Amino acid sequence: MLNIVLFGPPGAGKGTQSEKIIEKYGLTHISTGDLFRKHLGEGTELGKMAKSFMDAGNLVPDEVVIGMVDDKIKSTADSAGFIFDGFPRTVPQAEALDKLLTDKGHPISGMIALEVPEEELKKRIKERAKTSGRVDDQDEAKIDNRIRVYQEETMPVANYYQEQRKFSPIHGVGSIDEIFMAISAVMDAY
Repeated sequence: MLNIVLFGPPGAGKGTQSEKIIEKYGLTHISTGDLFRKHLGEGTELGKMAKSFMDAGNLVPDEVVIGMVDDKIKSTADSAGFIFDGFPRTVPQAEALDKLLTDKGHPISGMIALEVPEEELKKRIKERAKTSGRVDDQDEAKIDNRIRVYQEETMPVANYYQEQRKFSPIHGVGSIDEIFMAISAVMDAY
């Protein structure tokens, strides 16, 4: 089973590349944003728990997020593996995900990190704003904040996987196909 963490700052191309990875390798996409929307929309017990924290203006605790991830894994047990997109965002989430997957006998195969210079990220996000309709893609201050939060809060996750020798940086500038070929070379070696 192939379990990949696709990592990178906003605008690095994770969404574009995850689609290509899913198509080639038959992995199940796990995005915490999608899981939140599903559980909130269906009014599940996990969704109700998440909503209570969100309504109070608090972050949803890792246990609830991991519960949603576990639920998704159980519901797609016949998958060839999983691609985690936008998760884990913190070292405690990475530790919890590792425990969950190791307990199931299928640990994380590796982290593929798309590395893109900050100016290129900003250019891509502004370009995406023209078609995405995302308000946070249109505001320079919000873009700067998203990149800063990524660097300060999420980058330590890369160090966590580096220490496990599961970190593979990919130069994320070039054509979509060139970047995908580099990702495929790493994945084929797992």
